[in-house]
Amino acid sequence: MTTTPRLHLGVDIGTSSCKVVAVDHTGAVITTAVREYPLFADRHGWSEQNPDDWWAATDACITEVTAQLPDHGDEIVAIGLSGQMHGLVALDDTGTVIRRAILWNDQRCEAECVAITDTVGGPDAVLGATANRLITGFTAGKVAWLRDHEPEIFARTHRILNPKDYLRWRMNGRFVTEVSEASGTGLFDVANRTWSPVMLAAVGVRESMLPEVVESPEPTGTLLPDIARAWNLREDVQVYGGGGDAVVQTASMGIARPGDIGVTLGTAGIVAAVSQSCPDNVTGAVQVSCYNQPGYWHVMGVSLSAAGGLQWLADVLHQLPGAQDVSFTELIDLAKKVPVGADGLLFLPYLAGERSPHYAPSASGAMVGLTRMHGLGHLVRAVIEGALLNMRQILESFTELGIPCDRIIASGGATRDGFWLQTMADVFDTEVVTMTGSSEGGAYGAAIVSGVGCGTWDSFDDAYGHLQVSSRHLPGPTEATRYSRIFEGYRNLFGHFTDVFSDIDIARKT
Repeated sequence: MTTTPRLHLGVDIGTSSCKVVAVDHTGAVITTAVREYPLFADRHGWSEQNPDDWWAATDACITEVTAQLPDHGDEIVAIGLSGQMHGLVALDDTGTVIRRAILWNDQRCEAECVAITDTVGGPDAVLGATANRLITGFTAGKVAWLRDHEPEIFARTHRILNPKDYLRWRMNGRFVTEVSEASGTGLFDVANRTWSPVMLAAVGVRESMLPEVVESPEPTGTLLPDIARAWNLREDVQVYGGGGDAVVQTASMGIARPGDIGVTLGTAGIVAAVSQSCPDNVTGAVQVSCYNQPGYWHVMGVSLSAAGGLQWLADVLHQLPGAQDVSFTELIDLAKKVPVGADGLLFLPYLAGERSPHYAPSASGAMVGLTRMHGLGHLVRAVIEGALLNMRQILESFTELGIPCDRIIASGGATRDGFWLQTMADVFDTEVVTMTGSSEGGAYGAAIVSGVGCGTWDSFDDAYGHLQVSSRHLPGPTEATRYSRIFEGYRNLFGHFTDVFSDIDIARKT
């Protein structure tokens, strides 16, 4: 590790906001900036954003960060990129965005995913080509939807990028992605770390439409001169590969040894581990990606609504006159007054369909066991518990793959609240810790990856050496026993509701 003062910027394009962090050569976060932007849901199951909003937010955040570092601007040597995975950004032959981006949690392309899977030869053939099943979240289905439903837009599409790589194009004019992001497109041979000719042919995409793929710590070009001037940075500042947010978040937590499981509580919930070989994902129960550390793979299950469930509940409450100032802290204080199990109220958190532990794009959320005795505190507690019980099912699928779990390293916005962390420890019946820096999420991970790339740290192990446990939560014996009993019933609810979800979906489309 170098002892020379150096700064690294990590840029993360999330689903709700952009975050930029400045991280020094010791791994300390020096300053941060955040800007929000809108999400568009014109129809049920649709989720879109304007890539120009991402760029405006990034520009504002980096400008703010560099303004806070007037005496250290010359020490910024690298930029790492992170962002929401799977999104489709379509550019024409001039590099101009030609429609709003279709996001990771958009569910419109289920029929296209089925058709692509059939074209390739069935689910086993897709697993053999990509190490993953083809799910609606992945980019491939979105491209096929564009081809089938907006053919005039598809005909004009010259380049296809994911969200963070659109930022790279605006920063340095390079059409490049890296292996972790490519792994989430459904077009990538994850085991061999290259584009899959079989999947490209099935979707009707030429490889020339896709970006060059590099390993995450590789340099991808310096800033354009006008961008460097606008941000008060040197023109030789290098932009590094970075990582898709769900993967690089694991890097930010220092997940590097068997027994450590990363759990990220953001809009979605992610359960993740690292492997030195590409797992034989024969059932497609988990999602396998190339890891940000070359030669490693990343295993994860993603629940589409985790802390996003509480955000939904807060948004609903804020529609009431006079309720605009209700905070998450106030809601959680209400939940604390309710006993474990919310007096029999259970929440199925499928507000955006589901990816894992059940692949069910048409599933919807449900409150089960609701009675007149239940109040707002019960609703809040049930939403939190439902998200965590759902994620415990993902952890069970890891056990079936032989992946051990000795402790949970937690991160994500919701982990700033001790109630989420303690409830997680109780639900999982496992020690839960947080690490310094991990609360900054993908932005921090991207900064670390860029620091390894530019030589601030000699290796990922060297970079992880600065991480320290910042909080520790042990499961309460009584609470853990109670949740284990609740879980035995909870895990069966999805099976009971599959026909209900189907009926609701039919009614919705009528």
